[in-house]
Amino acid sequence: MKFPVPQTLRHIASLLNCNYVGADDFPVLGINEIHVVTAGDIVFVDHPKYYDKALNSNATVVLINKKVDCPEGKALLISDDPFRDFNVLTSHFKPFVRSSVSIDPSAKIGDDTHIQPNVYIGPNVQIGKNCLIHANVTIVSDAIVGDNVVIGSGTVLGGDAFYYKNRPEGYDQLLSCGRVVIEDDVHIGSGCTIDRGVTADTTIGQGSKLDNQIQVGHDTVIGKKCLIASQTGIAGCCIIEDEVTIWGQVGTNSGITIGAKAVILGQTGVTKSVAGNTTYFGTPIQESRASLKEMAALRQLPKLLQMLKEK
Repeated sequence: MKFPVPQTLRHIASLLNCNYVGADDFPVLGINEIHVVTAGDIVFVDHPKYYDKALNSNATVVLINKKVDCPEGKALLISDDPFRDFNVLTSHFKPFVRSSVSIDPSAKIGDDTHIQPNVYIGPNVQIGKNCLIHANVTIVSDAIVGDNVVIGSGTVLGGDAFYYKNRPEGYDQLLSCGRVVIEDDVHIGSGCTIDRGVTADTTIGQGSKLDNQIQVGHDTVIGKKCLIASQTGIAGCCIIEDEVTIWGQVGTNSGITIGAKAVILGQTGVTKSVAGNTTYFGTPIQESRASLKEMAALRQLPKLLQMLKEK
């Protein structure tokens, strides 16, 4: 998330009431998670295991819980609880906006788009031309919906990311300030849930078609012309490249990549990244022919055991 206007290191430190390393006027342009940071962003880190990754990332400001050597050209914010303070910045620059109307006045809706009854469209949502939004759809703030998009009844675009820190007193949620972006010619079935990015975008690419009851986690990017069948659950931070086909009841680990034109057969568990132009099956996932051969061989085991006994 980029700030509406550039900030200074000193001002950000004053909001967090924390010490800092760097020039008072060091520019701060936004906040982002580690996998999407760019120059000018703040990234947070609260575990020594990830210090080097954060300090060497594209972020130029690191919100960290220990004073360390500051890399050249960067700045540090020293906090006793970076997770908490990241939420403080989210709440300050992107506060939750209450709504008392079904369609927020700031929403922009294109020509020839039809909105069925009981739809909620939040602040700063943009919907393109010639769309059909069926009854009881919820589109949370800042979502972008392209042209010629169909969204089935009961679908929710822009729910919060499933991202928590385990504390002694319970789980603490990392607040979401990202968006959902639905490109042109996408069809989304009924009862789907597509979570917003934590700080960036969850994206469904042009021409992709999603069946009913599909979950897409935060910051996942689905490419163009993908086909995804019912009851598939895609975790956060995944990359599904163009023209991938995913059949029913597939589940994925977070952070994996499925290569272009891959086919994932039903009930497969995508436990790792896989290359494109190949069909996969099974849990853990493997090339489908190998998996089916193993299953066929297993069926022969009783016969082989019986033959051994008879000898």
